[in-house]
Amino acid sequence: MERIPHFINGALISDAERYGPVFNPATGEQEKEVALASADRVEEAIRAAKAALPGWRATSLAKRTNIFFKVRELLMQRRPELAALLTSEHGKVLSDAEGEITRGLENIEFATGLSHALKGERSEQVAGGVDVHSVRQPVGVVACITPFNFPAMVPLWMIGSALACGNTVLLKPSEKDPSSALFIAQVFAEAGLPAGVLNVVHGDKEAVDVLLENPDVKAISFVGSTPIAQSIYRRAADHGKRVQALGGAKNHMVVLPDADLDMAADAAVSAAYGSAGERCMAVSVLVAVGNIADELVNAITTRMRTLTIGPGTDPSSQMGPLITAEHRAKVASYVAGAANEGATVVVDGREQKFDSNGFFIGVSLVDHVKPGMKVYDDEIFGPVLSVVRVETYADAVKLVNDNEFGNGVAIFTRDGGAARQFEFDVEAGMVGVNVPIPVPVGTFSFGGWKNSLFGDTHMYGPESIRFYTRGKVVTTRWPDPSTSVIDLGFPQVD
Repeated sequence: MERIPHFINGALISDAERYGPVFNPATGEQEKEVALASADRVEEAIRAAKAALPGWRATSLAKRTNIFFKVRELLMQRRPELAALLTSEHGKVLSDAEGEITRGLENIEFATGLSHALKGERSEQVAGGVDVHSVRQPVGVVACITPFNFPAMVPLWMIGSALACGNTVLLKPSEKDPSSALFIAQVFAEAGLPAGVLNVVHGDKEAVDVLLENPDVKAISFVGSTPIAQSIYRRAADHGKRVQALGGAKNHMVVLPDADLDMAADAAVSAAYGSAGERCMAVSVLVAVGNIADELVNAITTRMRTLTIGPGTDPSSQMGPLITAEHRAKVASYVAGAANEGATVVVDGREQKFDSNGFFIGVSLVDHVKPGMKVYDDEIFGPVLSVVRVETYADAVKLVNDNEFGNGVAIFTRDGGAARQFEFDVEAGMVGVNVPIPVPVGTFSFGGWKNSLFGDTHMYGPESIRFYTRGKVVTTRWPDPSTSVIDLGFPQVD
C-alpha cells in the first residue's frame, strides 16, 4: 500500500510510529496510508524551518519572485496530474479540482508582485535633519493548518504570501487527503526553493498541539470549523502567537421578488450542491422574499432531478461523494431530523441509490425552515439546501444579521438600489450581488465576520502581507558631531 511521507528539510520521511488511512471516497476503499507525525517529528520540522529562516529572509526579492514564476509555470503544466490526485483523495469531480487549482494559482500570481507589496514608506526632514522610513519584515516560522475540502487551494492561499514575505513554513494538511500538499511542496523545491523553507508534516491533534505551543512558531494560519478555529485562536494567542483562524459558515442567498427566478434557481443549485456542499462558501440557506417561494422551490426541484452524481473521474459526473462514511452519516442525520422539527423535506437525498460502496449521498432540499431548527442553525457541510420564507427585505436582512456566522452572503435582484442598500446593511465579510459564491479574486482578501473569523486579518491578498510581516519604523539623523548636546527632555520636533 502506498505510504504518504512527510517532507522535512527537503527530504521525504515515511517512517512513523502511527499511520492513518486514506480512502478513495468514490469506492470506499483504503488505497493509501499517511505517516502521522509524533511530537518529536514536528519538532524536527520546526528546527529545519528555523535553521532555514536566516538564509531565506536574506534572499533577494528578485530571486524569490523568480521562484514564484517557476512555481506557477510548473503548476500550470502539471495541473491535470494534481487534479487527478485531488479527485482520488477528496472525491470532487475533475472539473471542480481543476477549478480549485486555478483559484489557488491566483495567490501564486499575487506573490509574484511581492516587490511592490513589501514596499515601505519614507518621510524626510520630519525634524531638523531627521528622516523616517518603514519596512516590513517576516514574522519568522509560520504554521499553516489546512482543511480537507480544498487540499490544494487553501495551502496555496497561505504559503504563497507567507513565503513571499520571507517566512519559513510548516504546512499541516488534513490527514484525510494529504497528497496534494506534498505535491505542492515538491513543486516548490523543483522551482528552486531551498530545503527547510517549506516543510509538510502530516498528523492529528498531537502534531497540532506542538505547533500551537512551540515558541519558535510565531504565527498560525488555520481554516476549519468554528469550534476548532476558536480553540486554536485562544491557545495560540495564549502562547504569544499571531493568529488568523477562519471558522464555519451558514451562507444565505436572498432572492427578492423582482429577481430573475430562473437565474436564481440555477445559481442556488450550483452554489448549494457544487463540490457536494463541502465548502465554506456554499449556499446553504435560500431566503425567499415575498410570494416567490413556491415558484422558486419548484424551479430548484426541477433542476435537481437533472444532476448526475458519480465518481469524480467520470466526465459525466457533476457531483462526487462526501469525504468519509462518517460525514455522510452526519449529513444524512440533518435531513432525517428536519421533518421532526416541522420543516418539509421536498427532495430527500438519502433516498438516492448508488451502485458503489463509495461515500455518496443525493442532494436534498428542505422547505419551511426556521431559525432554531438544527438544519438551519448548524453548518452541515453537505449537499443540503434549506429554504426560509420571509415577507420583506427587512426580514431577510435581520435573518442574515442575526445568524452567528458572517462568512458570505448573496442577493439576487434587478434593483440596483436594493442591492446597494443590502451591501450597506448586511453583516458579512463577503457579499455577492447576483453572484452566489462571492469568493474574492487573489488581489483582494478572503474572510468573514462574527464566528466565521477569529483574528484581525483575512486570508491571502493585501491583508496577508500585513499578517505575515511585522512593521519596523527607522528614524535617522546624520548631524554634525560638533552640534551634539545632552538633552534629557522628551524628543521635540525642531
